[in-house]
Amino acid sequence: MSETRILEHFRDAAPDYDVIFCDIWGVVHNGEHYFRDATDALANFRGQGGAVVLITNAPRPGGPIREQLDEMGVPRAAYDALITSGDVTVGLIAGMGSAPVHHIGPDRDLALYDEVARQTGRAPQRVPLAQADYVVCSGLFDDETETPDDYATTLGAMRARNLVMICANPDIIVHRGETLLYCAGALGEAYEQLGGEVRYAGKPHAPIYQAALGLARAAGAQQAAPRVLAVGDAIATDMRGAIRQKITGLLVTGGIHRDELHPAGGGPLNAARLDGFLAQHDETPHLAMTALRW
Repeated sequence: MSETRILEHFRDAAPDYDVIFCDIWGVVHNGEHYFRDATDALANFRGQGGAVVLITNAPRPGGPIREQLDEMGVPRAAYDALITSGDVTVGLIAGMGSAPVHHIGPDRDLALYDEVARQTGRAPQRVPLAQADYVVCSGLFDDETETPDDYATTLGAMRARNLVMICANPDIIVHRGETLLYCAGALGEAYEQLGGEVRYAGKPHAPIYQAALGLARAAGAQQAAPRVLAVGDAIATDMRGAIRQKITGLLVTGGIHRDELHPAGGGPLNAARLDGFLAQHDETPHLAMTALRW
């Protein structure tokens, strides 16, 4: 038996924490609509004095993500602050100075370079791959039709020149509604398999958690070592990040792993099935629940 405690209601564990680092896609929304139970739970936690920082591997700066949440109807009462993998990526791009960059990913992610220009006063020159000193990957150009196999030639050319890839979204896959899509992390993983160097901006890597803690303290978490809970639906990013940062992890099982943990298409979380799933992974979350609810 695993040591993971299965919760039916988050209110049973909420008093043990001062801060929540909450994943967005898969916990707060599914790319098409938001989950009212989840936002109510976060708002109730804040109402009891806790701080909530939304922490996401979205490869865009926080401003556009906040606008997206507003358009979906996610109430601002559900969170204090937001940090994205894109915010961390902006810092990594800025650190490359004036070096020319090749971008892999959809046009919607080009706001990264606008934010670099806003912060530093200069926009990096975006060039074809043959002229680039490094590559930023924010995703596939068309995640609805492409797979990582479509990028074999590009990744091979990058490896031949030993170009560094900055991966703006370490997620491998994500659900958009009922559709499974590849993310930038899938290309980062493929490039590493070729021996290429990848610098990851978001979860499970430390910089995004450090930034989130700073935002939590600005929101009122005054303790020198606040009790932090990381809520997320992905073992490889959310739970691995929690373990690396030595904070408690709560796995939402109805998100990215729902086909494995809820094969009947819903229903309560089965403890034996959860144990079997966790036995296949190196990460064991402290807590689990089907969906975040108060």
